[in-house]
Amino acid sequence: MSIGQLVWKIAVALYLLANGILGIGNNGDYREIFSVLGNDTKIFVIVAGVISLIAGVFILLELFNIKIDIVNTLIFIIAIIWAVFVVLRIISALGSFNVEVLAQIAIYLMVLGSLLVASGKFGD
Repeated sequence: MSIGQLVWKIAVALYLLANGILGIGNNGDYREIFSVLGNDTKIFVIVAGVISLIAGVFILLELFNIKIDIVNTLIFIIAIIWAVFVVLRIISALGSFNVEVLAQIAIYLMVLGSLLVASGKFGD
C-alpha cells in the first residue's frame, strides 16, 4: 500500500468514525442528511451513525491486515445515503448558485468519491 492509499484510508476511517459518534448522538452530517425527512429522524441518524462507526473501525482494522468481509457493504450503504444527500443539495442549490456553494458541493463530491472507492464497488 502506498503512502497516498494509507493516508486516504485513514481519512475515510476517521470521517466514518467521527460521523458515527456524532450520528449516535443524533448530530453531524447524518442529522443534516436526514433532516429532509422532517423532525422525526432520530432513528435514521442513529442507525447511520452505528453503521458508520462500525465501518470506520473495520477500515482501521484492515490497516493491520485484519480483513472483515462486510466492511465494503457497510461503506456502500453510507455511500448511497451520501449520494442521495449530494443530489438533494445540488437540487436545492440551483436557485442560489455561487462560488461558496460550488466549493461545498466539491467537498461533498470528494467525500462521495472516497466512500464509493472505499466500498470496493467502483474501483481502487
